[in-house]
Amino acid sequence: MILSLCQWAQSTAFFTAIRGSWNVYPVIMATHLLGIAWFGGMILITDMRLLGLAMRNRSISDVVDQLRIPKRVGLLIVVTCGVLMLGSKAEEYYYNIFFRIKLGLLLCVFLHGMIFRGAVYMNAAALDRAARIPSRAKLAAFFSLLLWTGIACAGRGIGYVEPPLERIHAGLTHAGAHNR
Repeated sequence: MILSLCQWAQSTAFFTAIRGSWNVYPVIMATHLLGIAWFGGMILITDMRLLGLAMRNRSISDVVDQLRIPKRVGLLIVVTCGVLMLGSKAEEYYYNIFFRIKLGLLLCVFLHGMIFRGAVYMNAAALDRAARIPSRAKLAAFFSLLLWTGIACAGRGIGYVEPPLERIHAGLTHAGAHNR
């Protein structure tokens, strides 16, 4: 059922046009990477501050609160471009183990956010009042760094797995067109 959905999505005119364009797909991928750099930098700064390893002269609430909007902008860029790339080559991603790992890690990031959002990320002013950075904040930062590093590695791995061309519907369609 998921495979059928992937085949349907990538066969729509919109995603076919993106996949078939000489320029559009590479621009989307480059924008995705720039968004990752932007978003990843904001995550790194926030987590390093929560660990007490960077920007110790700034309050935790200043760092967390001031980077909230830039992080959201970066995330929006990453997600938008990611969805466009996924839709364009959905069937290839379906077979890619690194993509599946990335999705699993993204689920873990969502759970991480649910667990630590109230106590850490939305309560940074309380962290400032503590004599030392609370263990829960350090734990949140550690797991955040671990998960986002895993996502970046899995995302990088996606490009190194060749799809099983004999199974790819879009590939077979194109191959059949060239053989005529």
